[in-house]
Amino acid sequence: MPTVKAKDGAEIFYKDWGQGPVVMFSHGWPLSADAWEDQLFTVASNGFRVIAHDRRGHGRSSQTWNGNDMDTYADDLAAIVRALDLREVTHVGHSTGGGEVTRYIGRHGTSRVKAAVLVSAIPPTMLKTERNPGGLPIEAFDALRTGVETDRSQFYRDLAEPFYGGNRPGSKVSQGVKDAFWLMCMQVGLKGSYDCIKQFSETVFYDDLARFDIPTFIIHGDDDQIVPIDDAGRLTVKLVPGATLTVYEGAPHGLMVTHRDRFNADLLRFLKT
Repeated sequence: MPTVKAKDGAEIFYKDWGQGPVVMFSHGWPLSADAWEDQLFTVASNGFRVIAHDRRGHGRSSQTWNGNDMDTYADDLAAIVRALDLREVTHVGHSTGGGEVTRYIGRHGTSRVKAAVLVSAIPPTMLKTERNPGGLPIEAFDALRTGVETDRSQFYRDLAEPFYGGNRPGSKVSQGVKDAFWLMCMQVGLKGSYDCIKQFSETVFYDDLARFDIPTFIIHGDDDQIVPIDDAGRLTVKLVPGATLTVYEGAPHGLMVTHRDRFNADLLRFLKT
């Protein structure tokens, strides 16, 4: 399997398909590069080179005990960029992956970045604080930790419902989609999954967003039960000069699956312009 060695020796798995301008995909928690399969196939079929990696602790990458933090996630992404000598890269990040992309830009700048797409992404921060009164209370994230520790298999099955809006009237999300979600989740090491909860809930990205000087496209569903839009996409667009926000009415967190055709069309349109 193709891998890049991180600074601490961890092996980071990646997929590399197609030829053309480079588009990199960063996945959400607790998934893997496979969450982007539909987009990888579509974008590569339209004249782009697509690269998607498994975050450390997830999928086929090393399950390290240490290093499950946002700075290291960003540095792992930078290691792939350097190892493959990628330039003029468009970074697409979903949920925690959107935080990974944001921290990557905050730590490594935009000299190799062409544009960014943040999808249902966690910035500027999820936790309720004095600066972020609209955020979620720490108890919500403690409940995630308890679920992962206690019975992660059932917890992931239950999580698939709000992730894809399966708990909403009229939902058409298939059992196959939910089964695939569970399978990806179960490939994440318990330590990596547990540690990542703190990273996506408590990391603050205001300073990172201030370093954005590239075209930025934000997509968020207004029925996102995992990362509510009012405290995420609608705030981020105000913090990044020139950024644009497209709201998918009624869309859940995993909109790249439930609204695949629209999302793929919007993504391709942005990539081509």
